[in-house]
Amino acid sequence: MIRVGIDVGGTFTDFVLVNTQSGEVMYFKEPSTPHDPSEAIETGLAGALAKYDLKPEEIGFVGHGTTVGTNMVIELRGAKTGQITTKGFRDILEIGRQVRPDVYNYRVVKSAPLAKRQYRIEVSERIDVRGKLLLDLDEAELRRGVEYLAREGVEAVSICFLHSYLYPEHEIRAERVVRELMPCAFVCRSSDVLPEFREYERFSTTTMNAYLGPKFENYLVRLVQRLTSLGISAKPYTIHSNGGLMSIDTVRRYPVRTCLSGPAAGVIGSAAVAAQAGYRNAITFDVGGTSTDISVITDGKPHFTTSREVASYPVKTPMVDIHVIGAGGGSIAYIDDAGALHVGPRSAGAVPGPVAYMRGGLEPTITDANVALGRLNPVALLNGTMPIDFEGARRVIEEKIAKPLGMSVEQAAYGVIRIAVSNMARAIRAVTTQRGIDMRDYAFITFGGAGPLHGVETAVECGLSKVIAPKEPGTMCARGILVSDTSFDFVQSKICSFVCEEWPSIVAEIDVLRGEAERWLASEDVPTSQRQYDNMLEARYYGQNHEVQVPLSDSLPDAQTFLQEFERAHRKEYGYALTDRQIEIVNFRVRGSAISSAKANNSLQPDGKLEEAVIGRREFFVDPDIKWVNAVVYARDRVPVSARIAGPAIIEDMSSTCIVFPKQVASVDAAGNLIIELNSAAGE
Repeated sequence: MIRVGIDVGGTFTDFVLVNTQSGEVMYFKEPSTPHDPSEAIETGLAGALAKYDLKPEEIGFVGHGTTVGTNMVIELRGAKTGQITTKGFRDILEIGRQVRPDVYNYRVVKSAPLAKRQYRIEVSERIDVRGKLLLDLDEAELRRGVEYLAREGVEAVSICFLHSYLYPEHEIRAERVVRELMPCAFVCRSSDVLPEFREYERFSTTTMNAYLGPKFENYLVRLVQRLTSLGISAKPYTIHSNGGLMSIDTVRRYPVRTCLSGPAAGVIGSAAVAAQAGYRNAITFDVGGTSTDISVITDGKPHFTTSREVASYPVKTPMVDIHVIGAGGGSIAYIDDAGALHVGPRSAGAVPGPVAYMRGGLEPTITDANVALGRLNPVALLNGTMPIDFEGARRVIEEKIAKPLGMSVEQAAYGVIRIAVSNMARAIRAVTTQRGIDMRDYAFITFGGAGPLHGVETAVECGLSKVIAPKEPGTMCARGILVSDTSFDFVQSKICSFVCEEWPSIVAEIDVLRGEAERWLASEDVPTSQRQYDNMLEARYYGQNHEVQVPLSDSLPDAQTFLQEFERAHRKEYGYALTDRQIEIVNFRVRGSAISSAKANNSLQPDGKLEEAVIGRREFFVDPDIKWVNAVVYARDRVPVSARIAGPAIIEDMSSTCIVFPKQVASVDAAGNLIIELNSAAGE
């Protein structure tokens, strides 16, 4: 059987194919098609079937990560969305929280709500904070409002009533009315999408889910049609923000859960790579065409969060904690009105892309700077299949950066890279040092098409001593999909004081969610033997505003054990515990997972001599002091295990390029990971 992992990025769509019988792993890339991401998927798979002489029926699994939802929100290309809410709460989406991203910047403009005010309908109904019915739902008023939305051509409706996480009946009744009067609309309710308290985040998440629904559905339909046209019968799975896989039917209901789809897969894949290399702790450094994504793995597990913003809109769903900045290979370098050089966050993307790609790009990018300095192959990338315009890259750097600043092309290109590296290092410190994490205790795993290219300089900037680049690092997110498990989080808000005597009722609440998880796994056709459940309570001290997550063992411990685990989690998060303070439980959470027995294998490195991996020599620019050096260029897939490569050297594979600077040494471990040992003198 062939298992396929696909990651749809802003510049390239990455593919990893694994033959589960032979263990053979195949990697390749296809330029992304932003107008219809499924087009690049079809083109890539059609090429793979022909190139590797595969039959469509041999493909038994297709998993993919996608930025379709995120891009829709960023570009505001979603459906015409309406909202039905409790009377008096029409403007929650605009009022939000009293939190400003930049307190002193009066030019900051808040993003417009995804549901415009004229399409936000108020309905008489009211539930109190304990879930008690105060005012019954006025269905006549509801029907008038829904009829108005239908006349206005609204395509999607979110139903968000106050305290519906405790009493969902009103939302369920409202959903029936909307489906009756607007049978073609996409409808979702907050008590299904996010049954948690904090109404602003719940309303925002549910409304984004509605906003994405219709067009995401169209994308999924096209994807299935394209796979079917190739003769592939396997239904595609999508990785969602918590690093798990969802079937296509689940994605249709909850598209908002895909907002960190691809990057989450990269973190899951990195955790597997770190474990292979013997590291329990790692910092992941994923540099693609448009962004740099950074995350942290501790004790073999990624860090998770339940809240973040997507294009300035709050989204509260379980997700891998990833810090994203606008710095990738396609990030545009420019000079501002004051004469200062900037890099990103604006990107040339896949189209027109960097000037060096010869697709009509006119602005200098990080990729152009690397080409101009000889760090990237000046002739072609992707194993020679993608021609490169070396002179064009140097020319745009000279015209747009070097001449205006009165410097050489080399100085200008190096300046672009140094600014990008500084931004990347600052982002790494934001998720490590600023959170009390000592980076020196963590491996530094670089991947993405441009990760290994910038990983060494970024590591030096952060004071790290070693860089790990997995095999074919430019396809790590696609590879991560093949080591991900089907999973989904079920949550219920119910604020209550923790009392030891009431522990059985707390366990009963978890059992209810576990039952939901079990039914969902059954609907996903997961065998009983492969089902796993992770139980969690989110709790806080009385008077606190935010809670900490406390994992519970599968056997559900006693009350005293929970108390000890809560204090440990609180100390880890805040540095202290208040043993005499009352504890409140806020959320009950269960994650249902399907533990897959099929994992992606690493093709072994060849035996032989290092000399057999040499494919040429090339000069590249190190820095203004060392300037140009003559380096040996190696084909990475020919480098034998345990061979040591002294810098300066360039190591190329299909998906990326690794630079080994002077006074640094690289080697390959048994799993095919490239390990670069740094020297403190490097980069001085």
